[in-house]
Amino acid sequence: MGSTYRGRIAPTPTGYLHLGHARTFWIAMERAREAGGQLIYRDEDLDPQRCKPDFSDGAIEDLRWFGCDWHEGPDRGGPTGPYKQSERQDMFLDAWKHLKSAGFIYPCNKSRKDVAHATQAPHMDDDGAEQIYPENWRPPIGTGKHAHSPGDTNWRFRVPDYLKVDFDDGRLGPCSFECLRDFGDFLVWRRDGVPAYELAVVVDDAAMKISEVVRGEDLLISTARQLLIYKALGLQPPEFYHTPLLCDTSGQRLAKRNRSLSLRELREAGHEPEALRQSEDWWSGLDD
Repeated sequence: MGSTYRGRIAPTPTGYLHLGHARTFWIAMERAREAGGQLIYRDEDLDPQRCKPDFSDGAIEDLRWFGCDWHEGPDRGGPTGPYKQSERQDMFLDAWKHLKSAGFIYPCNKSRKDVAHATQAPHMDDDGAEQIYPENWRPPIGTGKHAHSPGDTNWRFRVPDYLKVDFDDGRLGPCSFECLRDFGDFLVWRRDGVPAYELAVVVDDAAMKISEVVRGEDLLISTARQLLIYKALGLQPPEFYHTPLLCDTSGQRLAKRNRSLSLRELREAGHEPEALRQSEDWWSGLDD
């Protein structure tokens, strides 16, 4: 019997990929190979304002240059497509309807900026994480239950009061986060009609039968949130493996927004993928 392992790489096309993305995706590929399983490529192009076709095409081109390969994806097709999130809206709406009818979510007219100011934190955390949503802003249970569509408002998941969400990470071991202390009610649908990251990846990973999610350790809180969504939707969650983050010479983690060296720039400068993968920086943190 063949392996049932199914991993995935899921870039967001809001800029060109950098070396940190490449290392995470390479680890995902290697774990799929070691398990004798399959790797799925998903283009997480949900945000129409920030996601651009040039970056989607560039990600595939750059990762191919770097040596990454996959079994299913927008360039190859496969049985669990479409492989662009922008083409999977009906699935996200079905999940929204389920969560809404069961009372797990509620409409909310507060923005991330409103939440930050309410918690006396005028700036977001360095990693862009949202501050904890004030409990006194929660509407009565059942609010929005009879809505026919998400409309032009945000929708939040009502987290259980002080529940601990525990999971075993493939690299970090036991992890635990507490609702309303480590994170609060979080967005599942945005007022501009776009499903939030937390909802979309749960729906897609379940539909694509992903057995292990490999991604950066900056998404540990997201894993705790998503486990709540899996349970609410009656879905079996995958295993998780969170990779260390690559940092630049100043200690700042690589990010698109600060124009970290992209794979494209490295290629144009004459670097070779194998040499990049053998560098000291490439291996930093992997044995933690």
